[in-house]
Amino acid sequence: MADGPAASTATADVSPHADFEQVGAVADAVLYEGYLLYPYRRSSAKNRVRWQFGVLFPRDWVEADGPVTPTVSGSADSWYQRTECLARIRRPDATVRVRLRYLQMQRKQVQETGPDGYRDVPSLRTADGTVHLTFDEAVPREAEVTLRLDERAHHGTTVPVGAPGGTDVEPLPGDAGRVVRVREELRGSVTVTAERLAPDLVRLQVRTTHTGLAAAPRTARDEALRGAFIATHTLIGGDGVEFVSLIDPPAALHDQVRACRNEFTFPVLGGVSSLGGDPPTARVLLSAPIILPDHPQVAPESPGDLHDAAEIDEILTLRTMLLTDEEKREARATDPRAAAILDRVDTMPPEVFARLHGAVRSLTPSRPAAPPAEHPAAPPVERPAWWQEGGDDGPAPATDTVLVDGVPLGGGSRVRLRPRGCGADAQDMFLAGRTAEVAAVFHDVDGSVHLAVTLDDDPASELHTWYGRFHYFRPDELEPLEPTREPAPSDTPAAEA
Repeated sequence: MADGPAASTATADVSPHADFEQVGAVADAVLYEGYLLYPYRRSSAKNRVRWQFGVLFPRDWVEADGPVTPTVSGSADSWYQRTECLARIRRPDATVRVRLRYLQMQRKQVQETGPDGYRDVPSLRTADGTVHLTFDEAVPREAEVTLRLDERAHHGTTVPVGAPGGTDVEPLPGDAGRVVRVREELRGSVTVTAERLAPDLVRLQVRTTHTGLAAAPRTARDEALRGAFIATHTLIGGDGVEFVSLIDPPAALHDQVRACRNEFTFPVLGGVSSLGGDPPTARVLLSAPIILPDHPQVAPESPGDLHDAAEIDEILTLRTMLLTDEEKREARATDPRAAAILDRVDTMPPEVFARLHGAVRSLTPSRPAAPPAEHPAAPPVERPAWWQEGGDDGPAPATDTVLVDGVPLGGGSRVRLRPRGCGADAQDMFLAGRTAEVAAVFHDVDGSVHLAVTLDDDPASELHTWYGRFHYFRPDELEPLEPTREPAPSDTPAAEA
């Protein structure tokens, strides 16, 4: 269960290690995203295609069919990650610390004792009734790099990273067999450089590269994963530095932010906002292969990770409760993390389960700013929120208006789109600067307002209007182009019905 941005508060000058702890829960959710999917059993088809985010393979294997196309999403296999962000320098002796985190695959093979030694088997039941299954696991790994932001920072620093290979053997009770866990060596490097843009501003680049031996070009992905960095992501902090939001940057740094190149990962502000001011800054960044908002956090109602993409705790918890005893036995034998989920679900107190049904963070609707004196237009009538008496009386999407920059906008108004870029719709970036016509004003149940619009240059705009398909924006994401005109009867959108 993911929550929205953390509240902005003033923060003291603390170590980057403490900053990293602030985003620890979110970083762990990234690390184990897709590690194991409901219904958490080895036999589930979903659990035969695992580890889809932040996977770094050897370059030759990745490019066997040609170069890969860089993207900010880490759902595509690659041989490197590149993070670029802006950092403000607050002290002459400022330093940056980068923590690389990833998983190393571990092959768990169950072996049965036989007359001629041990032989591989898919499963084995010991005398005490415990079932052991052959299944791939993963081991968490970390490495750190520190860079002092002095005159030599543009040369950067490169350090080798990786994990050794190894074999662990666990005897099973009663000499029934053993479990053998095998890990292949991982080799990579992290390079951190800083480009000085102003006396108090640097563009920081962190590049993580797989440098290990390449598997054969046609090696199956399941086999190649044994030598891959999995769920790779970085935490970036430091002493005497603050990071600028790349999602909602200050106007003065818009061009510098646009020049930042992020490939197969994307950095967002972590923890709480430094100094509690505007523009937003933070003392730590989380650069993840999953696109997140600034200041992501795990909802306090979540009792633990379920490892499933875009998880909704209540639904997954209910479905896990409905697994049969046999399915639960298989899940427990599949992986210790699956066993932990089942233990948590089976022993969850009613009051904890009740909290999973949902939470309302605020019931206070936002109010538009008062119009300037030069705009004498009367403000729209403010409706009570939905839970208040009269809150559902008489909404009229086609005729309602909302005040934006002193101009009442409603059906028929022409606007320019200025999406803030911090919402849930990643496609908003393609609509920035385009002009549109307002079709209706909708009042949400929480008291907020959204305007439905159709794009001027969309050849299907009339069709969209006919069956009520619109783009929706908040009032602060629209720029009025002209005073509102009275809507004609034909302007009434189908969505009003």
